[in-house]
Amino acid sequence: MISDKKGSSKSPFEMVGWREVVSLPELGIQDMRAKIDTGARTSAIHAEDQVTFEKDGTNWVRFRVPASRYHKSLFAEVPILDQRDIKNTSGVPERRIVIRTLMVLGRHHWHIDLSLANREKMGFDMILGRTAIRGRRIVVHPGRSFLASVSPEKKTRRVQQSETDTKAREPTGSSRQRSGT
Repeated sequence: MISDKKGSSKSPFEMVGWREVVSLPELGIQDMRAKIDTGARTSAIHAEDQVTFEKDGTNWVRFRVPASRYHKSLFAEVPILDQRDIKNTSGVPERRIVIRTLMVLGRHHWHIDLSLANREKMGFDMILGRTAIRGRRIVVHPGRSFLASVSPEKKTRRVQQSETDTKAREPTGSSRQRSGT
């Protein structure tokens, strides 16, 4: 934690890495790697097979978040918050569907606006833009990762180690082997 004034602990900031693991529980997404991108205004998630429909007089969208090395493929259905022209990585405006959903980052959680985008060629399935972290007393460390969360690689190693430890404790039957009779 860092302070905004020398010697003051009145207004602490939380430092996060330029990469973090977030969860989007309302979408059923647990542990997704996200790039914290202060150069991007709007947050975005990789979404395929988008279908809009009406439900109870409200516009909704159904979409698929494809599987990655860190999570399984899943479908989500949520109300549409808005449709906006959002500049892509080349600076060209694209019309995108925007939803609002709960995000968990470390020990904090709040609702964010999230655009549905084709991020197939990008290194991260999700980017967390500056409007999502504005006013949250968060500072991004440009040279560190996973300061508010555990990296997926470490989490996988912990699970694998736990499974190995469990197997090592399991009885394996008779430890004596018969010889030549």
